[in-house]
Amino acid sequence: MYNVIIIGSGCAGLTAAIYAARANLKPLVIDGRAQGGQLMLTTEVENYPGFPEGILGPDLIENMRKQAARFGAEYKAGDVTAVDLSKRPFKVAIGNETFEGKTLIVAAGADARWIGLESEEKLQGKGVSSCATCDGFFHRGKELVVVGGGDTAMEEATFLTKFATKVTVVHRRDEFRASKIMLDRAHKNERIEFLTPYVVTEVLDPAKGAVEAVKVRHVSNGHEKTLPVSGLFVAIGHVPNTGVFKGQLEMDKNGYLITQPGTPRTNVEGVFAAGDVQDHVYRQAVTAAGSGCMAAIEAERFLEAHHE
Repeated sequence: MYNVIIIGSGCAGLTAAIYAARANLKPLVIDGRAQGGQLMLTTEVENYPGFPEGILGPDLIENMRKQAARFGAEYKAGDVTAVDLSKRPFKVAIGNETFEGKTLIVAAGADARWIGLESEEKLQGKGVSSCATCDGFFHRGKELVVVGGGDTAMEEATFLTKFATKVTVVHRRDEFRASKIMLDRAHKNERIEFLTPYVVTEVLDPAKGAVEAVKVRHVSNGHEKTLPVSGLFVAIGHVPNTGVFKGQLEMDKNGYLITQPGTPRTNVEGVFAAGDVQDHVYRQAVTAAGSGCMAAIEAERFLEAHHE
């Protein structure tokens, strides 16, 4: 029986663990299938406060893990396979093992949707990214490709023109899902070009450990071309890791957990959500950490109110 079970070990989950552990709640952190979350895919993190020279994503996560462990947080490797939130204590299962918690913090994150290319996977964090605000700065004076046709793609492309000399938006259809205002803004930007209907077929060059070009193919006539660029930004959406909570926690049509405005509280008393699992707007390490702090404080107050 644990006072607090935290599902997820990215910025949100580990910050929650630090706060809960310092409050002497001895939390259990379940790593999830992607230990450390999105930051494990990031090389240099330059926008997390307190690191003027920047820090490697995996190093930042490792520091947080050690910090939470120092105060008594316990870690369990594995992916949550089932939960029962119908009554307290809540039950959380990893395969055949079941753990009970008086409170639960869901910080399971969201995975970026990728194109699905082997070369793309090999170059993640080495020029292939799903976050313009995280990695755009590294491409000053270079040319870039953004894949996608929604608001996120337009937003990423527009943001990247602060650094890049040219941003080519590649989309598999001639029509865009993006709202008129976002599309108009992108069309008016002289540094943005559109390439439709094309798909990305390969990212060069994994052997060199850096993005040097992107191969694209016309959807109908098969015409191929190679775009010399220093980065590929994939903006085709995110998938929150909330499947196991379906029918138990309230979520929006895209699967993001719904929290009460200004709080990490879900529709189930004693269950709190933090980080990208409930934030489809900002998705930053620092905002995830902040919401993890909020969730831990709320869990502590909940236990106090219930004299536990």
